[in-house]
Amino acid sequence: MTLVEINFDGIVGPSHNYAGLSAGNLASASNAGAVSHPRAAALQGIEKMRANIALGLTQGFFLPHNRPDTAWLATLGTDADRAEPHIGAAAMSASAMWAANAATVSPAPDTEDGRCHLTPANLLTMPHRAHEWPGTLPQLRLAFANPGFAIHAPVPAPFGDEGAANHMRLCREHGAPGVEVFVYGIPGGPFPARQHIEASKAVARLHGISNALFVAQSAEAIAAGAFHNDVVAVANERVLFTHEQAFADKARFYSDLTAALPEVEIIEVPASIISLSDAISSYLFNAQLITLPDGGMALILPSEAQDNQRVWGWLQSLVAGNGPVRRLVPVDVRESMANGGGPACLRLRVIADPAKIDPRFLANNAKLDLIAGIVNQHWPENIAPSDLANPTLIDAIVQARSALIAALGLPELSG
Repeated sequence: MTLVEINFDGIVGPSHNYAGLSAGNLASASNAGAVSHPRAAALQGIEKMRANIALGLTQGFFLPHNRPDTAWLATLGTDADRAEPHIGAAAMSASAMWAANAATVSPAPDTEDGRCHLTPANLLTMPHRAHEWPGTLPQLRLAFANPGFAIHAPVPAPFGDEGAANHMRLCREHGAPGVEVFVYGIPGGPFPARQHIEASKAVARLHGISNALFVAQSAEAIAAGAFHNDVVAVANERVLFTHEQAFADKARFYSDLTAALPEVEIIEVPASIISLSDAISSYLFNAQLITLPDGGMALILPSEAQDNQRVWGWLQSLVAGNGPVRRLVPVDVRESMANGGGPACLRLRVIADPAKIDPRFLANNAKLDLIAGIVNQHWPENIAPSDLANPTLIDAIVQARSALIAALGLPELSG
């Protein structure tokens, strides 16, 4: 069995908008009320996937959820025509595009039963995201129906779980047993801590993980706008790339991590050079740290990282050294960035044998051409938050998703 890293990107949905629903997400809040560009957003995401394929990576995707979420609205005793504006906006949210919040994934080498385990995130801290898991779970069950996978139900309330955005895995190589790092927040300060330690421990138990670390995110990072750990830290194989102020007790974490994986290499970015503010505005750490086919590592970064001279200068010195990160790959995901999600937010990492995954969820250039054609034909060009209740727009969004499902041959997801 050949285990490789597969990045499953969320296709940006036709209802992508800037309603400013996410407290603690500074980009989302600062762009609230702006006009979004769903077609451009989806095409940017497709080009990111295409660039990953060109790097020699295996690429997958998840589909947008049904929007507006009429089933969720019905549980609230309303519908798209009668819902209050904030409820209607939550029902139209396209936040499922950020597949890093779809689930937590534990590869087969880490688990007691030798299966790859996935638990969809409940996302209960934010109303506009708490109704995502019923749309995520069917896709996980379909894509990973092979008995080599185990799909769990979400962790129950009241324990908030935000998925892979607060989970890192370090190992000698992708197919080797690793140590899984579950990062949780401690309530306090101006913004909510979205990941509960109880949820993290529950996922580790459900997955049968024996080599796990539970690490508190720093209050400073959360207060600065690092609403998920992947805004201030990212890991790949033996490398942890992190901001100096990412963790509440970094000395203990680094010590425990080194004991669990002696070959770990920690690349810490000093706050004296790059502040939390610079790190969060540029999404320096919300990057895909990936292993290239030739064995070197690359950082797939938002193009905003190039716009910050302090960030870009430090990154250039990083790759000029003799360290593991040898290449910088900027990508344009500006529509996603304006709503608070960079390249890492857009993807869920799964270490698995691609032959055991439903091929309808795996991408190649021809399939991306097909998806791009549907997007160009059906995705709205612009959406203002005031448009979200417009019946004509709602009908166009429903038809756009239906066209994509039909083109990809996934009628199981038409509900």
